[in-house]
Amino acid sequence: MDLNEKLKILSDAAKYDVSCSSSGSTRKGQKGNLGAAATSGICHSFTPDGRCISLLKILLTNYCIYDCAYCINRRSNDVQRASFTPQEIINLTINFYRRNYIEGLFLSSAIIKNSNHTMEMLLQVAKKLRLEEGFNGYIHMKAIPGASEELIHEAGLYVDRMSVNIELPSENSLKLLAPDKDKNAILAPMRSIGSQIISAKEARKTFKKAPLFVPGGQSTQLIIGATPETDLKILNLSENLYNKYNLKRVYYSAYTPVNTDSNLPELKTPPTLREHRLYQGDWLLRFYGFKAHELLSEEKPQFDIHLDPKCNWALNNLHLFPVEINKAPYEMLLRVPGIGIRSAKKIVISRRIAPLNYDDLKKLGIVLKRAQFFITCNTKYYGSTDIDDIQIRRKLVPQFEFEENIPYEQLSLFTLSSTTHNTSLLLNSTSAVKPLLLQDSLSALTGEL
Repeated sequence: MDLNEKLKILSDAAKYDVSCSSSGSTRKGQKGNLGAAATSGICHSFTPDGRCISLLKILLTNYCIYDCAYCINRRSNDVQRASFTPQEIINLTINFYRRNYIEGLFLSSAIIKNSNHTMEMLLQVAKKLRLEEGFNGYIHMKAIPGASEELIHEAGLYVDRMSVNIELPSENSLKLLAPDKDKNAILAPMRSIGSQIISAKEARKTFKKAPLFVPGGQSTQLIIGATPETDLKILNLSENLYNKYNLKRVYYSAYTPVNTDSNLPELKTPPTLREHRLYQGDWLLRFYGFKAHELLSEEKPQFDIHLDPKCNWALNNLHLFPVEINKAPYEMLLRVPGIGIRSAKKIVISRRIAPLNYDDLKKLGIVLKRAQFFITCNTKYYGSTDIDDIQIRRKLVPQFEFEENIPYEQLSLFTLSSTTHNTSLLLNSTSAVKPLLLQDSLSALTGEL
């Protein structure tokens, strides 16, 4: 099999892995070496300053010893199989970088032979790129569950980010759909990477030249919709992962029905709206000071697909509103729908100079379409309705129904497809739902809720 055919198969097989993010490394370009991670990052990801950055995203191999029901690469599937040699991946990375196609490498793999054998091959790629080719670009690598701690530690010295994919949100689901996998084998490398990241950071405080270990942090991926876990259970799991394992990011992937199995749900299209709400809830956990039990409860364990989690929380806690924009503490401003982190900082700084009125908020760029129902300016309320759950909800949520059959495509190096799930939804939705989806699409890019 020629290299181009391998690339086609193994880049297509990698498209279901969504755990990508920008680089956390500060390694700069050096004379005589290739690449720089300080200004580079991950394919089809957006940096805080709005840049779209690119990456060669491939699998080492799609031959697999596991038979996970949800995975296209399960051993019982009759699909085209291929494997790169470590040197082939190195050559591809260097040649693509020289042509300015990519800014780094995202390398994952199915499990071939056993975990240690697979991890050794991945390590060989990273080690040769750094030591023999002088490649300073971004490298994101998967830590293979079950591989030895020594191999994972050595790999962490050469890569910018590592990820260990949990994939299924509970041990019961893992036993049902991926009986070959073990929960402890997944969590052990995650725990080890987390502790070593902290140790490396502490060492850098004492010795400036102490070696970096996974400077971009670690991430994981959860598949949404393949199993019956609620949004509450998934968000609780994410919260625990952030707290216990020092994760940089949890990624959510709407289950794509690529296999037929009695244990899998019958879905016409992936639950992309649910995935989007979980991302919004996750953002609230990481940057807005919310807890999972505040956003969801046992009585209401699922996010409202028609309303973003922050608005939904505010409507469920109307006794806390309206807040006076000129007096509310920063932490409370962050909880007002329409006021994001940047907007809250602008308000706190501006009101030191003079009290803010409604027009001042418009000039600051506050999303008053939502915020007006939850704030007062100099004790004056500007909402177009009373402070009532039902009346505000009617103002925020147009009367519409989502279309059931919305086309969905994964991104590919070799085929044209939609740019994002939300864009696909926007283009195929009724005129009544488009404004809300556009608002959510912008929220997904900026993080402002």
